[in-house]
Amino acid sequence: MKENAKRNTRLRKKLRVDEFQELGFEVTWAFPEGSDDKHIDELVDRLINEVIEPSTLGFAGGGDLVWEGLVCTQKLGKCTDEHRAAVKAFLESNGAQKIEVTELFDLWWG
Repeated sequence: MKENAKRNTRLRKKLRVDEFQELGFEVTWAFPEGSDDKHIDELVDRLINEVIEPSTLGFAGGGDLVWEGLVCTQKLGKCTDEHRAAVKAFLESNGAQKIEVTELFDLWWG
Protein backbone atom coordinates (compact mmCIF):
# COMPACT_ATOMS: atom_id res chain seq x y z
CA MET A 1 0.00 0.00 0.00
CA LYS A 2 1.48 3.34 -1.03
CA GLU A 3 2.07 5.62 1.94
CA ASN A 4 1.51 8.90 0.09
CA ALA A 5 -1.35 7.85 -2.19
CA LYS A 6 -4.23 10.28 -2.62
CA ARG A 7 -7.47 8.55 -1.65
CA ASN A 8 -11.05 9.71 -1.33
CA THR A 9 -12.90 9.48 1.99
CA ARG A 10 -14.69 6.26 1.09
CA LEU A 11 -11.45 4.46 0.29
CA ARG A 12 -9.63 5.82 3.38
CA LYS A 13 -12.48 4.53 5.54
CA LYS A 14 -12.48 1.15 3.83
CA LEU A 15 -8.70 0.83 4.28
CA ARG A 16 -8.81 2.19 7.87
CA VAL A 17 -6.10 4.76 7.25
CA ASP A 18 -5.57 8.44 8.04
CA GLU A 19 -8.52 9.77 10.09
CA PHE A 20 -10.02 6.25 10.16
CA GLN A 21 -6.93 4.58 11.61
CA GLU A 22 -7.50 2.75 14.90
CA LEU A 23 -4.73 2.39 17.48
CA GLY A 24 -4.71 0.02 20.42
CA PHE A 25 -2.32 -1.87 22.67
CA GLU A 26 -1.87 -5.24 24.30
CA VAL A 27 -1.52 -5.77 28.03
CA THR A 28 -0.27 -8.80 29.95
CA TRP A 29 -0.09 -9.30 33.70
CA ALA A 30 0.04 -12.03 36.32
CA PHE A 31 -1.80 -12.49 39.59
CA PRO A 32 0.19 -13.60 42.64
CA GLU A 33 0.47 -17.37 43.04
CA GLY A 34 -2.47 -18.69 45.03
CA SER A 35 -4.93 -15.98 43.94
CA ASP A 36 -8.45 -17.38 43.99
CA ASP A 37 -11.14 -16.86 41.35
CA LYS A 38 -12.98 -14.33 43.51
CA HIS A 39 -9.90 -12.08 43.80
CA ILE A 40 -9.21 -12.35 40.06
CA ASP A 41 -12.82 -11.57 39.11
CA GLU A 42 -12.92 -8.57 41.46
CA LEU A 43 -9.71 -7.05 40.07
CA VAL A 44 -10.73 -7.54 36.44
CA ASP A 45 -14.18 -6.07 37.14
CA ARG A 46 -12.57 -3.06 38.83
CA LEU A 47 -10.14 -2.60 35.91
CA ILE A 48 -13.07 -2.50 33.51
CA ASN A 49 -15.29 -0.33 35.72
CA GLU A 50 -12.62 2.14 36.90
CA VAL A 51 -10.29 2.45 33.89
CA ILE A 52 -11.64 0.85 30.70
CA GLU A 53 -15.30 1.99 30.67
CA PRO A 54 -14.78 5.58 31.94
CA SER A 55 -12.26 6.11 29.12
CA THR A 56 -14.69 4.67 26.54
CA LEU A 57 -12.29 1.82 25.87
CA GLY A 58 -12.90 -1.86 25.29
CA PHE A 59 -10.97 -4.87 26.60
CA ALA A 60 -10.88 -8.31 25.01
CA GLY A 61 -8.82 -10.92 26.77
CA GLY A 62 -8.66 -13.51 29.47
CA GLY A 63 -6.55 -15.91 31.43
CA ASP A 64 -6.18 -17.71 34.72
CA LEU A 65 -3.26 -16.51 36.82
CA VAL A 66 -1.68 -14.91 33.74
CA TRP A 67 -3.95 -12.59 31.77
CA GLU A 68 -3.47 -11.02 28.37
CA GLY A 69 -5.70 -8.90 26.23
CA LEU A 70 -6.20 -6.13 23.74
CA VAL A 71 -7.33 -2.62 24.64
CA CYS A 72 -8.96 -0.41 22.00
CA THR A 73 -11.57 2.32 21.78
CA GLN A 74 -15.25 1.37 21.82
CA LYS A 75 -15.90 3.47 18.72
CA LEU A 76 -13.66 4.44 15.84
CA GLY A 77 -10.66 6.14 17.40
CA LYS A 78 -7.18 5.89 18.79
CA CYS A 79 -5.92 4.86 22.19
CA THR A 80 -3.33 7.22 23.64
CA ASP A 81 -0.23 6.93 25.77
CA GLU A 82 -2.38 8.23 28.63
CA HIS A 83 -4.65 5.19 28.24
CA ARG A 84 -1.62 2.91 28.35
CA ALA A 85 -0.32 4.65 31.47
CA ALA A 86 -3.72 4.46 33.21
CA VAL A 87 -4.04 0.71 32.66
CA LYS A 88 -0.47 0.10 33.81
CA ALA A 89 -0.84 2.33 36.89
CA PHE A 90 -4.07 0.59 37.91
CA LEU A 91 -2.50 -2.86 37.65
CA GLU A 92 0.65 -1.76 39.52
CA SER A 93 -1.36 -0.21 42.35
CA ASN A 94 -3.51 -3.33 42.74
CA GLY A 95 -0.82 -5.97 43.16
CA ALA A 96 -0.53 -7.31 39.61
CA GLN A 97 2.87 -8.72 38.65
CA LYS A 98 4.90 -9.04 35.45
CA ILE A 99 2.94 -6.20 33.82
CA GLU A 100 3.68 -5.59 30.15
CA VAL A 101 1.98 -2.90 28.08
CA THR A 102 2.91 -2.73 24.40
CA GLU A 103 3.40 0.42 22.38
CA LEU A 104 0.39 1.65 20.44
CA PHE A 105 -0.10 -0.14 17.13
CA ASP A 106 -2.47 -0.04 14.19
CA LEU A 107 -5.24 -2.53 14.90
CA TRP A 108 -5.90 -3.21 11.21
CA TRP A 109 -2.41 -3.18 9.75
CA GLY A 110 -0.29 -4.27 12.73
